[in-house]
Amino acid sequence: MTQAPIDTEAMQHLLGYALAQARVATNRAFFASVGESLQLRPVEFSLLVLLLSNEDANQRELLEALNLNAPNLTILINKLQERGLVTRERSTTDRRAQQVQLTDDGRALALQAHELSTRMEADIRARFSAAEWAMLLELLQRAAR
Repeated sequence: MTQAPIDTEAMQHLLGYALAQARVATNRAFFASVGESLQLRPVEFSLLVLLLSNEDANQRELLEALNLNAPNLTILINKLQERGLVTRERSTTDRRAQQVQLTDDGRALALQAHELSTRMEADIRARFSAAEWAMLLELLQRAAR
């Protein structure tokens, strides 16, 4: 006996529900294209790619960009440092701040991950026109503010 799919109508008005459903598809794409082969979690990928274009970013800036709390960012940086992908140094202009930098191995991995990421959502993007995709990203960024 085949059951009818569960009725989700009561959830359809919720942005959070729609985002959670979309997150399943994007996580599947991420792990198939980037995560499994490079042994990266999405937050690790995000930090490495952010550092590609933000050399010498400090931990406060990374906290804001990744929307993480300080203990979670510290754990994340520690793990990446143990893998030899990032270094941490006191800022020469503000001794309270620590700058995070990619190592040569970290830069190579970040570049490889970024290249893979440009294709990882191709199946999802194919469901949208270029204008729809741009609008979707713009609206999501607006909702995140």
